[in-house]
Amino acid sequence: MLRIEHLTKSYGNVKAVDDLTLHILPGQIYGFIGHNGAGKTTTIKACCGILQFEAGEIYIDGVSIKDDPIGCKRKIAYVPDNPDLYEYMTGIRYLNFVADIFEVSAEDRAERIRRYADMFELTSDLAQPISAYSHGMKQKLALIGALLHDPKLIIMDEPFVGLDPKAAYEVKQVMREICDNGSAIFFSTHVLEVAEKLCDQVAILKKGRLIRSGTMEEVKGDESLEEVFLELEDVHV
Repeated sequence: MLRIEHLTKSYGNVKAVDDLTLHILPGQIYGFIGHNGAGKTTTIKACCGILQFEAGEIYIDGVSIKDDPIGCKRKIAYVPDNPDLYEYMTGIRYLNFVADIFEVSAEDRAERIRRYADMFELTSDLAQPISAYSHGMKQKLALIGALLHDPKLIIMDEPFVGLDPKAAYEVKQVMREICDNGSAIFFSTHVLEVAEKLCDQVAILKKGRLIRSGTMEEVKGDESLEEVFLELEDVHV
């Protein structure tokens, strides 16, 4: 579903991402972890077609993001770590705007908005302007918008930041359900306990380079993911 092949992205003389290769298959929840500045957000934005990159390739469902960026973007949803939404819109207007972009039918959008807004306890706030929303409410709205067009791949950058415990639980349930239905999720997180319990595969990035990846069992062995991460952070790259 997502193939990253030898991705390299530099800012001046600094390689933010250095020869990164990852493969995320349909049905997988793939965790992406690393310290601040490791290159996670740069990788994610490159996968979404937001950032250009100087070397390597990224394929969404077999199609190059360079060759067909619009076609690739139709198949994915992106939830950034800081949801910058159109604050002059109401919540419901924003969701209908997203649904219009992805050509979601009136019947499907109504059913999905109802389901997810109820799930995240946002239904009563949809008529309010987004400018009145808290960070957590904006995060919930961004998540609902990401789910509206039934994407084949959801890419999320720190999706649990700002969510209350109930909403975080619901997000984890939805993530598993989506992948059980054949889609894939690629997400970064600093919440290692969540990654350990939720992810099928995990990759650890340090200073732009991949230092370990595989199934959760392959990566952590008999240790916790937190212990492995801290040990690898001490390894010179």
